Amino acid sequence: MKTLTPKPCDIKRGWYLIDASEQTLGRLSTKVAHILKGKNKTYYVPHLDCGDFVIIINADKVVLTGSKELQKEYQSYSGYPGGLKRIPYKRMLSERPENVIFKAVKGMLPKNSLGRQMIKKLKIYIEDTHPHSAQKPEMLSV
Repeated sequence: MKTLTPKPCDIKRGWYLIDASEQTLGRLSTKVAHILKGKNKTYYVPHLDCGDFVIIINADKVVLTGSKELQKEYQSYSGYPGGLKRIPYKRMLSERPENVIFKAVKGMLPKNSLGRQMIKKLKIYIEDTHPHSAQKPEMLSV
């Protein structure tokens, strides 16, 4: 019995299209992270980037359950005293709706150079049009 590791020429990258309208943010982002990591492939190995490209459309129509719309905040810290910034979910969704999905997916990927390589294969758009029609993405329902 041998453990086979795929070579870079063996890795086939596909394109998937996901419509985020009326989708729950957490369930959507776990599915996307799963595809970006390559866990849907039979030759998945954790130390290689085997994942596919993912296109998300209608990013501004994603929903949260319960009272998270009022409670959820995004924090960033500059490193200086008093440099903590908190942005409520409602404001983030109105100003930069693609960041809501981006931050949720990025938090589910590895925190190293492999994770930074995986997140580059995620394309998020606010409208239902995208410039990747030449890749012929496969429509996924989450």
